[in-house]
This record gives sequence, C-alpha cells and structure tokens, in this order.
Amino acid sequence: MLPPVAAIEAPAMPEPFRALLAHESDMTSTLERFHGRAIHLCVLHREQDRLPSGESVYRREIVLKLNGSDQPVEYGAIEIHLDQFPEAARAEILAEQRPLGAILNGNGMRYVSRPAAFLRLASDPYINELLGLRGAQILFGRRNRLLNAVGALLADIVEILPPARTALFPIGRSGSGT
Repeated sequence: MLPPVAAIEAPAMPEPFRALLAHESDMTSTLERFHGRAIHLCVLHREQDRLPSGESVYRREIVLKLNGSDQPVEYGAIEIHLDQFPEAARAEILAEQRPLGAILNGNGMRYVSRPAAFLRLASDPYINELLGLRGAQILFGRRNRLLNAVGALLADIVEILPPARTALFPIGRSGSGT
C-alpha cells in the first residue's frame, strides 16, 4: 500500500526527476542511460490472475537496482497484460530475470509509454526499507501505461524514484530519457 500521494504537473517536479519521469520511453532504458550502467530486477511480490474478460494478467511489485552495486533506482508496482505479448516475451516476463523495458526492447516489440499522472509523495517505512532511506523523504514518480503498436494496453505501472543524492545522481549527467 502506497503512502498518501498527490498528483502534480510535470513542470512542478525538480530535476533530475522531471527528465527521468516526464517522457514517453520506458524507465529501464531511461534509468540505464542516466546511471551509465545496466539495472536488474528484484521481485518482491507477484500474482497471476484472470480478469473478468478472460485476459491473463501478471502483477508484481519490484525494485530496480544498479548492476554491480545493488543500489535501488526505482520502486514499482506493475500489472502486465500477458495476452498482449508473444510467447517468448511472456516466458521472459514470468521468468522474472529482466525488467519489462529490457524484455520489450530485447524482443523488438513496438510500444509507446503514456504517463497518466506524475506523483509527489512522502516515503513511509516500507518504501524507506526498499530504497535504503532513513526518515521521511519527498519522492517523485509516475503512473504510466505502456501500449502496443495498435493501442492495446501492455502494462499499467506505478514507478517511484529515490531522492536525488550524489551517489544516485552524479553531477554532469543530463538525465534525459528522450
């Protein structure tokens, strides 16, 4: 359960958050470009279900971490619409070895990212533990929808970034995700 969240406009977010969140790309490649190294997936919880429509969905709560340091760079919760993926990509998603953005890009899938809301929230003890934080912190994130080439929903995602600090956001990086 997320702590209280306020919707904000993209221009209200300070940098580097605006550059990292206000774009139409996936967060995997955006964060990898920003940090200059690959990231990996840590799955905290998962469930697979069928919607009343019969569509198979897979939900997971995750933390993305930098390779080599295990530094958390994103907390996320995602609902993935498995029936919209080819069999090979679906198998990769369920294998839980790579972030969704890496799977989409690695399988050559065409998609578009559509941020539905930008978020400002105070961290709670749960998010602090996951992101390695102490005390209440102001965090920024987004609710994002990934759509395939014909506009079908691939995934609905909440993505929350840790606070900017020197170890996470080196000076001199543009942070542009586009």
